[in-house]
Amino acid sequence: MSDAFVAFVRHENQVLLMQRAEGVADFPGAWDGVYGIGDATDIDAITSRIEEATGISAANLTYVRSAAPRGLEFGNRLNDVTPVLFMSETAEVEPKTLYTNSEWVDPGSISEKSYTIPQFGELYGDVAAYLYILKCTQNQEQKVANEIQARLGGTGSLKDIQGEIFGVLCPPSTQMRGYIFLEASALHHVEKLIGRAGDRTTPLKNCRKVLDGTSPLADVMHYLEPKAATAGIEEGDIVEIRSSAFKGERARVTNVAENKEEVTVELFDAAIPIPMTIRADQVRVTQRVDE
Repeated sequence: MSDAFVAFVRHENQVLLMQRAEGVADFPGAWDGVYGIGDATDIDAITSRIEEATGISAANLTYVRSAAPRGLEFGNRLNDVTPVLFMSETAEVEPKTLYTNSEWVDPGSISEKSYTIPQFGELYGDVAAYLYILKCTQNQEQKVANEIQARLGGTGSLKDIQGEIFGVLCPPSTQMRGYIFLEASALHHVEKLIGRAGDRTTPLKNCRKVLDGTSPLADVMHYLEPKAATAGIEEGDIVEIRSSAFKGERARVTNVAENKEEVTVELFDAAIPIPMTIRADQVRVTQRVDE
């Protein structure tokens, strides 16, 4: 059991950073989570401490997980500090107690803070994750992603980091060639996974290196959000029908119903142009209206 904790609070895709007052005894002016003294297994007490320091009510907080404590130097003493992660339903914050300022940031920006409490970034990685970018051979991105998944599913020397790698994202090759994203708790786990850490792990073929730093979540969110079938289709576009009895026919779009994900088209070769409404995923744009 540790004698202190740092609680990290997330709201959607951002994490709350708290700045210590200039007059506090330890690390005045440093960026922090919500620091507290006491039993790190007492979730109710930690919740109360977050409420006291940020003004976020306990009703808006949900405990997620804790990690093993780290030994951190505070002045001339060594404290075992446990990182804890909470989710908040609100972004409204009123800094109190040790803190005079607060900021919601993308987790990838934590390392940009020049003055923080000891091992601040590592503490966050212990309970959450960062995005790292792997440089790959172009057109081999999916193969690299598949090999990463295979390595994480094995029982060999990488078994000890399986719980530290949370996901791999291979963006569409037409949008981002030569790179994939990896979600992990720390850089050294990624380097071990791809065989670049100087251990006995075989280097991952077609994967050159891990880029410096961490990537903001904003860089990948648009890859994860499903796009409407009508996205990119406008009135006046020329389309090819890909299914139904009119498969292969060309038509002009006369209306786009985004809420229903449908389009209304008129066939080019019809003797009498009769409007026909079909699902947007059944057409492919062949010519834009402004071309």
